[in-house]
Amino acid sequence: MTTTTQPGATLTGVAAARAQDLSKVYGTGETQVIALDQVSVDFRQGQFTAIMGPSGSGKSTLMHCMAGLDSVSSGSARIGDVELTALKDKKLTQLRRDKIGFIFQAFNLLPTLNALENITLPMDIAGRKPDKEWLDRVVETVGLADRLKHRPSELSGGQQQRVAVARALASQPAIIFGDEPTGNLDSRSGAEVLGFLRNSVRELGQTVVMVTHDPVAAAYADRVIFLADGRIVDDIADPTADALLERMKGFDGKRRTT
Repeated sequence: MTTTTQPGATLTGVAAARAQDLSKVYGTGETQVIALDQVSVDFRQGQFTAIMGPSGSGKSTLMHCMAGLDSVSSGSARIGDVELTALKDKKLTQLRRDKIGFIFQAFNLLPTLNALENITLPMDIAGRKPDKEWLDRVVETVGLADRLKHRPSELSGGQQQRVAVARALASQPAIIFGDEPTGNLDSRSGAEVLGFLRNSVRELGQTVVMVTHDPVAAAYADRVIFLADGRIVDDIADPTADALLERMKGFDGKRRTT
């Protein structure tokens, strides 16, 4: 069953991340572009949220601002109770390393390292030892136990992205952000990775926020937020691919009539 809540509504539960009146503006004068227009939204702990919208809607900008990868023009972006806009570069880098996991469309694996070494690389750089019990659980969840000694060139695209997912999970971050994480994968490999992300939420208690243009991918999420023209215009719980496709057709119709 698909249900719709008030766009950007604060839902019950603890927020892993929160935007409050968040705006992002590029340029000035006639060249000014408002990428985000006073967006307020909570991302709850232990929930899988997808962000969708037409090209130029601000979905990737929202994720980048919430992940501390881009600055904000005004408003607030928080990870837990930490206000990102108040952090200097060194503290922001430390927070991204310790509290945030990233999964991108490009796998970003080091070719000279094997799968296990790629998974533990961020912790190795930080001088932290991984929790062996947690690491074993993550590896089991993503189904890589028999591939840990293989280098990226010896892995399929789906397996490489699973390594990237495991790397994001391994440090037990407060939240994981994924930017089109299945964009470079075939449908079968994409379904595997999305299944692993959903399992990480349900079985490991992880919090995941994913930007995607694909209604089938977004249907793996517990909740889908739609952006248009830098604003949240819909907030759908328990989405189905058909319902999301119909919602996207509404955007197409608006573009044709404007």
